Amino acid sequence: MIVSELWIYPIKSCQGIKLQQAEVTLKGFLWDRELMVISKRGKFLTQRQFPQLAKVQVAIAEDTITLSLQDNSIEPITFTPTLEGEKIEVEIWGDRTLALDQGDELAEWFHQVLELTPEKQCRLVRQSPQYIRPVHSKITTDPTPVSLADGYPFVLTTTASLQELNRRITETYQSAKPRVPMNRFRPNIVVETEIPFDEDNWKLVQVGEIKFAVAKPCSRCIITTLDQQKGDVNQFKEPLRTLGTFRQFGEQGVMFGENMIPQNTGILKVGDELQILAIRG
Repeated sequence: MIVSELWIYPIKSCQGIKLQQAEVTLKGFLWDRELMVISKRGKFLTQRQFPQLAKVQVAIAEDTITLSLQDNSIEPITFTPTLEGEKIEVEIWGDRTLALDQGDELAEWFHQVLELTPEKQCRLVRQSPQYIRPVHSKITTDPTPVSLADGYPFVLTTTASLQELNRRITETYQSAKPRVPMNRFRPNIVVETEIPFDEDNWKLVQVGEIKFAVAKPCSRCIITTLDQQKGDVNQFKEPLRTLGTFRQFGEQGVMFGENMIPQNTGILKVGDELQILAIRG
């Protein structure tokens, strides 16, 4: 089993960047979910409320980030993320922490993207290195940090599981049209595998030189039904509809992929081998 894709998503819910290698930090890949858009009250905004965030293209060059839209309906903007911005209390799934405001120009840019009315407001914020947001996990009692991701530093998905999902979707509709690409699941690490959902059994893995504790399956939401370039909703509500027929884990929800916590830091590369060090009892 080898790594076939590596992804970071510098701004939560905007487009990802595909990499050949990525730096592993304890809170996730470097620059992954480092920034996010928030409401006037500090609550995180995602494709769940604003599918048009899927249209925002993100490019990193040295210390600057350029944001653009594929249709060029809004002028691109380039900025240098700052750690000097005003501290704002923000909320992510009930977690409250402090983040750093990135300024009025970026706020106005996203205001246009989200097509907000004049009385509505949004801001772009960056995670503050001074305020650790801990992972809430039963597998560790240490204050493991996490970025502005939903809950865990890493999401891993596998090719065999996606192939099985698409086989079931195609079987249902007698058509290949509803098939879904891997980017619907916004993974950090994609691994080539042969056995569908074998990752459910993994407890500890090593990818290249990095060890990961496999915390829990990753619950899925309506974002998986959105085209990750256009923001369009899949008319068949796929893949959630099909996943719900065989990947419903009680009240935990519909699952695809695994949440992981790194045990050390270093560099991951496409082509690195995944080894299973321990399986669930």
